[in-house]
Amino acid sequence: MIRTIILLIVTLVLVPLAAWYLDSPPTELQWTMIQRSAWGMLGVALTCFTLSTLTGNCSQVDKIWSIVPIGYTWYYAWEANEIHVTCMAALATLWGIRLTYNFSRRRAYTWKFWAGEEDYRWEVLRTNPMFNTKLKWTLFNLFFISLYQNALIWLFTLPAVYAAGAQSQELKALEILFYLVFIAFLIIETIADQQQWNFQTEKHRRIASGEPLGEYAHGFVHTGLWKWVRHPNYASEQAIWIAFFLAGAAAIGNWLNWSAAGCLLLVLLFQGSSDFSENISKNKYSGYADYMKKPADFCLNYSDIL
Repeated sequence: MIRTIILLIVTLVLVPLAAWYLDSPPTELQWTMIQRSAWGMLGVALTCFTLSTLTGNCSQVDKIWSIVPIGYTWYYAWEANEIHVTCMAALATLWGIRLTYNFSRRRAYTWKFWAGEEDYRWEVLRTNPMFNTKLKWTLFNLFFISLYQNALIWLFTLPAVYAAGAQSQELKALEILFYLVFIAFLIIETIADQQQWNFQTEKHRRIASGEPLGEYAHGFVHTGLWKWVRHPNYASEQAIWIAFFLAGAAAIGNWLNWSAAGCLLLVLLFQGSSDFSENISKNKYSGYADYMKKPADFCLNYSDIL
């Protein structure tokens, strides 16, 4: 946990500074978009903190994770009024609609937006000695859950701001290629989430009806894409925003620029998040440690047993 936090902070500070000196500074229009959207991000972050403090539900950022990037990118498109940013806003919208749907079917939203199901990992973290007092948890909620995560969401949309500096209104072939890569990983992520949904739904149906669990006995999804990659949805999510950054870079033709921090920080966040989730799964499911060693071999051995 401490190592991940240090890496996140170093990346947040050093990457923009390095890119700043290796690239041209933002134009006046880009500065306007950055400043106005940053103020909006701070407002969203403080709202999330207030609601989570009042309700005790710390999944407020989770609820808006797939929604606010749509708002940010369409604001950029409105300010820039050009094809590169509009295309990137459209991509962010496709991503946001899909992820919002996937999140909503897990009972994350109710007519009271601040209510709904909380991510189980927050409750696990509350018992960690680092956060097991009210003051410690409040500070963690303010600075990491609310402010840092909202800043990250905002940062990984900034390649659309960078693309606003393109000199030409024509889309480049390489730019279109990264749009297609974005869509390809969006499809893979959709398949992975659906496979997980199908597995868990059928598992709980069998448990409720008293039927033999069969291939669902281990408790975690290990078929389909999950047979080859432990987290195909996480891997796709990271690839989506790397492709988003590369599309913005391709519009300008500069591959090291100040909009890179968002996707790099997202990769680091997912590394810490997946490690934390897997530690929980190892304690919860007896076969998960074997699955971690090599998913395909685990699935083959398990099918032999069945």
